Amino acid sequence: MAYNLERFSVLVVEDSLFIRSIIVRTLKAIRVGIVNTASNGAEAIELMRQMSQDGRKSGMSQIDIVISDWVMDPVDGLMLLRWIRRHKESPDRFMPFVMLTANTDLDGIIEARDMGVTEMMTKPFSMKTLTDKVQSVIESPRQFIQAPSYFGPDRRRRQSPLKGPDRRVITEAEIEVHYVG
Repeated sequence: MAYNLERFSVLVVEDSLFIRSIIVRTLKAIRVGIVNTASNGAEAIELMRQMSQDGRKSGMSQIDIVISDWVMDPVDGLMLLRWIRRHKESPDRFMPFVMLTANTDLDGIIEARDMGVTEMMTKPFSMKTLTDKVQSVIESPRQFIQAPSYFGPDRRRRQSPLKGPDRRVITEAEIEVHYVG
């Protein structure tokens, strides 16, 4: 990866100290400048609340990516993602979110996708896989969609030809533009 990541900030949320240290060392190896950690979703939420109130207390003023394990107590990765995407106190609803999990069943992946996850990463993972996910978030940011039952990155990864009329056509008056921070 040929980026200057000195000012890039990542929040790693993982209950296993061993896996958390591997992720942190990998991020430091690719020269990510700011890496903060939390051992579960509740700690991460508290850190983001502190960040919103006073960035100096939390050690960061913004988060560019969250990398979170799914299974943790008392607040798991899916609940953390829901808080980031939907809660009024969330510092950035558009924050890229990489979910780390050993759960690769289709229902779980669909649940995370429908909650607004940006990328999924399975355990065990390699340094290359982690680097590729960070690079994907940087190089291929996706538009966010707001619908009555969904808020998150566009779930379509490829453009496919339409088989019929385009029902997604909207008028200019229907377009809402959201800005980050």
